[in-house]
Amino acid sequence: MKAVSTEQRRELGALAALKDGDIDTSEISELEDWSRATVGRFYRPIKEPVTIRLDADVLAWLRSQGKGYQTRINGMLREAMLQRRTRCRHV
Repeated sequence: MKAVSTEQRRELGALAALKDGDIDTSEISELEDWSRATVGRFYRPIKEPVTIRLDADVLAWLRSQGKGYQTRINGMLREAMLQRRTRCRHV
């Protein structure tokens, strides 16, 4: 990643100082449906190490599918979270 120049810092400061209402967004189309968005394409959530106790058979099943079992666990939990969020909004 390139270092930010003095000019760029000045421009970013000026933009940050603007109130939301002063920003012209008329040329930006509003995106209402995020269901096809790719998580992590431009932003990667911060990972936090945790200790979790899983049933041995569940862990064996996850590991039997090859490398990346922790990533799969995270994906399963994210999917459950998103489904619950969607359900809660429609209630």
